[in-house]
Amino acid sequence: MTQQKQQHLEHGQPVGPPAPARDRDAPVPFPPHEALVGKTVSLVPLSAGAHAASLYAHLGGEENLWRWTYMMSAGWRDGRECEEACEAWSKGTDPQFYAVVKQSSGEAVGMMSYLSVVPAHRRIEIGSVILGDAAKGSRVGTEAYALLVESAFALGYLRVEWKANAFNARSLKAARRLGFTFEGIFRKHMVVKGRERDTAYFSITDEEWPAVKHGFDAWLADDNFDGQGVQKRKLEECRGESKN
Repeated sequence: MTQQKQQHLEHGQPVGPPAPARDRDAPVPFPPHEALVGKTVSLVPLSAGAHAASLYAHLGGEENLWRWTYMMSAGWRDGRECEEACEAWSKGTDPQFYAVVKQSSGEAVGMMSYLSVVPAHRRIEIGSVILGDAAKGSRVGTEAYALLVESAFALGYLRVEWKANAFNARSLKAARRLGFTFEGIFRKHMVVKGRERDTAYFSITDEEWPAVKHGFDAWLADDNFDGQGVQKRKLEECRGESKN
C-alpha cells in the first residue's frame, strides 16, 4: 500500500487525496482557442486561409507522406487536400488545432492540438502533432510543446496526456525527452487506417509540472544556446537540475 493511500481513508478504505482547492466537483475550463505566444514560436488557431499554403510547403506532397504514417490522416498529395483538411480541422473543438508559427519567418511549420479534453476530470491530451524540418534543430518545437503544457496546468488541469502508436519511435523518444512519464501500453487500443494499433500512454501530472517547467525554462533560456543556436545543455539535464 502506498503512502498516499495510507494517508487518505473513507469509511476505513483507502482513497485518493482531495482534488486541489477549487470547487472540488466543478470542472475546469475548456481551453480557450486563442493564440499562445512564446519567444520563438506562436501557437495560432488553425486557419485554412492563413496557414494552408505554408503548411503544405512544409508538410505536403509525396516527399512528406512518411511524416503521416502514424497520424490519423493519410497526408496531403496536393494543395487542395491540405486546404480542405485545414478548413475542416479549424472548425473542430476536440481536437482543437493550432498552427505552429515560427516567429523568425512568420511561416506555419507544423500543427498540434489539444484533444480528449475532459474538464470534469481535469485531464487533457496534447496530440495530432506534426512538424516540418523548419521546426527542428531550434527552440521552436520544444517551446511549442511547453506553451501547450503550461497553458493546460494554468487552467487547472491535473494531468496532461501523450499517446502514441507503440511503433512510433520518434514520438516515444520525444515524450520522454519532454518530461512525460511512460505508463504502459494499451494493446489493440485502436484501428487506424485499417491496422491494429497498440497505444503507448504517457503523462505529466500537476505534481510533476514544477520540475518539468523548470527544465523547459532553463533549456529555453538564451544563455543555454551558443552564437549558432546550438544547445549547451540537453533538456533532460536542465530538468534534472530542479531535483538537486
